[in-house]
Amino acid sequence: AYGQQNHRGRAKAQEKRVITTHRATKPNQIWVWDISWLPSAVRGQFYYWYMVKDVFSRKVVASEVHLTESSALAAELLKRGTLKEGIMGKSIILHSDNGSAMKGSTMLATMQGLGVMPSFSRPRVSNDNAYAETLFRTAKYCPMWPSKPFENLEDARQWVDRFVHWYNEEHR
Repeated sequence: AYGQQNHRGRAKAQEKRVITTHRATKPNQIWVWDISWLPSAVRGQFYYWYMVKDVFSRKVVASEVHLTESSALAAELLKRGTLKEGIMGKSIILHSDNGSAMKGSTMLATMQGLGVMPSFSRPRVSNDNAYAETLFRTAKYCPMWPSKPFENLEDARQWVDRFVHWYNEEHR
């Protein structure tokens, strides 16, 4: 009321940021994806769970477990997901964090070829990929989570397949 909230001296007004949030109003508009580590029986070695999830339906549309983390494996997963959902060539947004596999040239080229628009988390904002992170938390805290590390890659893949089936078909 007294006009005392003006910026004085060298203090600058905060810049207006463009809001980068997206809103899904139906399935297959916005997908999120991420990679999580699964423990192996060998100390210090992990299996990498790649997962793509639809924001609107919360359905896991693609999921695989690999020995390494790479943008080439992620690109193949994205291709399989778009084929499986029948949306190849349709406009979709794929949101992820800023990991090397997410921003790798193979992944970005595949996204461009499929007509998928990339969206990345803001720097230093840990909860920008919450839909993907919540799925991993659900997996690792559910009663079916194994009490011991996975003996081999095949065991990890079978467990993830069972979890994804439970998550998509039975989980509410």
